[in-house]
Amino acid sequence: MIDFRSDTLTLPSKEMVNAMFKAHVGDDVFDEDPTVKQLEKYAATLFNKEAGLFLPSGTMANQVAIKMHTNPLNEVICDSLSHIYYYEGGGVAFHSGASLRLVPTQKGILSSEDILANINPDNIHQPITTLVVVENTHNKAGGICYDLKQLRDLKATCESNKLKLHMDGARIFNAMIAKGYSAIDVGNAVDSITICLSKGLGAPIGTLLLATQEDIVKAKRIRKVMGGAMRQIGFMAAAGLFALENNIDRIAIDHKHAKAVAAIFRRHPVIQKVVEPETNIVFLELKEQFSPKDFCASLAARQIMAFPFGKNIVRLVTHMHITREQVDLLPSILDQLKITTVN
Repeated sequence: MIDFRSDTLTLPSKEMVNAMFKAHVGDDVFDEDPTVKQLEKYAATLFNKEAGLFLPSGTMANQVAIKMHTNPLNEVICDSLSHIYYYEGGGVAFHSGASLRLVPTQKGILSSEDILANINPDNIHQPITTLVVVENTHNKAGGICYDLKQLRDLKATCESNKLKLHMDGARIFNAMIAKGYSAIDVGNAVDSITICLSKGLGAPIGTLLLATQEDIVKAKRIRKVMGGAMRQIGFMAAAGLFALENNIDRIAIDHKHAKAVAAIFRRHPVIQKVVEPETNIVFLELKEQFSPKDFCASLAARQIMAFPFGKNIVRLVTHMHITREQVDLLPSILDQLKITTVN
């Protein structure tokens, strides 16, 4: 089985499991889990932030961050394909009582001009614009990343207009590898960031929210209200700490594999276009008469798992369980692939 559905499917390595087994734990609700504290401090220092908070999922971390930065009747500017809009269940309205200003962009990248054009005037008929959220890398845009100048320009625009800037950094380490900037560069360019430990880094669970000490105190209370306070969670924190200490640089291998996979699928007659991957996400655009669902079913019959991702789009994601040997098997497998089902 070659499973390209997502980089969330990875399993902990033996070394990671060993670190989890040996973890020193305590009751984190009593603020007594030493491994959680170690993880939060390590991640905050890595991104030059004052403090961190360990949460079970990226969605919860984003929702906590948004509530941390907003009040009811506020508005959040984000790209129209953002994860916080598409994949978080309407949580911004439910948890924060805020609205989303959805901005159509080129490839999911917000610009300073986009921000300026979407700040509401001081008018009782409109919500108060408070927060900008960017996604880096951008899932529905095919793993596209911001470059450092873009982030710094956004931060300057937000500061001059008294807005906070939050980054959904679910795949931030992929962006760092692709663009060549550091965690400190990213941390200095945003007011808060969520970083996922269970995607390219290979931990089984967990996301960190990093921000100022004042904001994290507030976030901790919000996490409690959302039911996210955890007890002896140091076993999971140990996996996250191992991931941060050992698995960042290896992400470059996933990017190389993604480019190789893109080149192989580009030659298949069902494919209209393959978006050149910037990170570990490959978008296959099928010719109009072919169905992504049926294309994925035909792949699955040959032990290749992929994910239908919208009209005529199939997504493949490389990760630590995708080997070069598996990539090299793809041409011979695809030569046998015949798709006859049409939309």
